[in-house]
Amino acid sequence: MELTHIEHLGIAVKSIAECLPYYEGVLGLKCLKIEEVADQKVKTAFFKIGQTKLELLEPTSPDSTIAKFIEKKGEGIHHIAFATPDVQACLDEVSAKEVQLIDKAPRRGADGMDIAFLHPKSTCHVLTELCMPGKK
Repeated sequence: MELTHIEHLGIAVKSIAECLPYYEGVLGLKCLKIEEVADQKVKTAFFKIGQTKLELLEPTSPDSTIAKFIEKKGEGIHHIAFATPDVQACLDEVSAKEVQLIDKAPRRGADGMDIAFLHPKSTCHVLTELCMPGKK
């Protein structure tokens, strides 16, 4: 499988607005953008440090995956995302190795990325995202 770098770490938060003073004021990071991904019921904020981004994930609905994660585990690291030039090729490869997939094909995510998730039951209990810049 061809992974090029850690694209981002996803961090579940109850409120992006309440977290901005820490990430911007204390850590000195600049918020690149805030966007809502309606079909995933989440609002995201991105910060870049080196080649890697931090993605804050705020639920926009009580039935969203992020809301359920926060309810069960509390705020904190939600997933790690690896960049790859071909998400589908990675999915095909890990599926052949009997890794349980959440997504069988890439879908559009935040920041214009094509994404797919691997189930934490098959990834040493770490929700793993594969991502690449989306096709226009």
